[in-house]
Amino acid sequence: MIQDIMPGTEEQLNKEMTSGYVGFDPTADSLHIGSLVPILLLVHLQKAGHKPYALVGGATGMVGDPSGKSEERNLLSEETLRHNQECVKKQLMQFLDFDSSKPNCAEMVNNYDWFKEISFLTFIRDVGKHITVNYMTSKDSVKKRLEGETGMSFTEFTYQLVQGYDFYWLYKNKNVKLQMGGSDQWGNIVTGTELIRRKDSGEAFAFTCPLITKADGGKFGKTEKGNIWLDSAKTSPYQFYQFWLNASDDDAEKWIRIFTFLDKLTVDSLIAEHTKDAAKRTLQKKLAEEVTKLVHGEEELKKAIETTEKLFSNQHAPVEDLTVDELEGMDGIIKIDFEKEKIVAGIDVVTFLAETKIFPSKGEARKTVQGGGVSINRKKIENIQQSIENNLLLHDKYILVQKGKKNYYLVNCN
Repeated sequence: MIQDIMPGTEEQLNKEMTSGYVGFDPTADSLHIGSLVPILLLVHLQKAGHKPYALVGGATGMVGDPSGKSEERNLLSEETLRHNQECVKKQLMQFLDFDSSKPNCAEMVNNYDWFKEISFLTFIRDVGKHITVNYMTSKDSVKKRLEGETGMSFTEFTYQLVQGYDFYWLYKNKNVKLQMGGSDQWGNIVTGTELIRRKDSGEAFAFTCPLITKADGGKFGKTEKGNIWLDSAKTSPYQFYQFWLNASDDDAEKWIRIFTFLDKLTVDSLIAEHTKDAAKRTLQKKLAEEVTKLVHGEEELKKAIETTEKLFSNQHAPVEDLTVDELEGMDGIIKIDFEKEKIVAGIDVVTFLAETKIFPSKGEARKTVQGGGVSINRKKIENIQQSIENNLLLHDKYILVQKGKKNYYLVNCN
């Protein structure tokens, strides 16, 4: 989980209980699975007896961070940021122990609390004079943007000073000596250690984790439905479970080491077992179970596995055998309401797929049907003229549609 590490960091962690922090961006009201890696860094830190701090960037959320981005992000209102911070805090409490009776209890801080008191002139006098422009422009994240077409606003250019001051403030007020984050944050983090050294002759440490990528070059944590969120209202536990279950062999082997707390021996034996018979997907199943349990709990994991079995394990069983409760209880499949009159009158499959919004257009629906990518009630549709009629309704109201290999929709005709 370590990409870059500052000399002396390991020695510091072995020497004494050390306070370390990770910053979280409150630009959405949920974290996504990309944030799981820094969360797990804090969990590992706490398990090893150190004290974790989670910083929610209430102030920095108003500014934006150029790291790894090609354009400036939209600025958010104070009200939106406050709502997002509360949601993020609630999510972090699932993973970290905030019990204040323990010496290494987790703490949550918000940089808005110290930045709201600082005037612009005070900031450029007390912070700006310690870091040279040459130092700031030498950072890769800044260089790329300055050389790009859109350039970079002064607001975003100052971001590394603002993040650097966070580290300095936590060092002075909370004795925080370590900052961790994704490898795209290295430049900003090092600016913090530099500020502590120049302003206070203090010593601070840093390490970053690699940015997670997919073996096929696709973006980690993205599907055709968008981000994989930690909030079950945005990404259902079933969809979350499916994301990990569908990992390629190479990704599953890499991710099981990063996203689970399984020991080395267990991981090595799982990989060996998987290598013998990859078709069983031993590695993917274990990965999906462990991460879904960590984020959503045992109960939701059980439901996700049940839905998966109903949809995939018994593909040849007649769909008519599924009860109303089973159809309704399939957690995570997309449910759509549709007018029954249209089914009674008869509607061609392409129009049906477009009107239910399963496809954005008739053209796309037609192309996928012709390519054999649509099944209705587990039967592949091969004729674009096929009519969807009353006789297809399960329990007189449902139609189960499958798009591609993994996307299921339950159309409720009422």
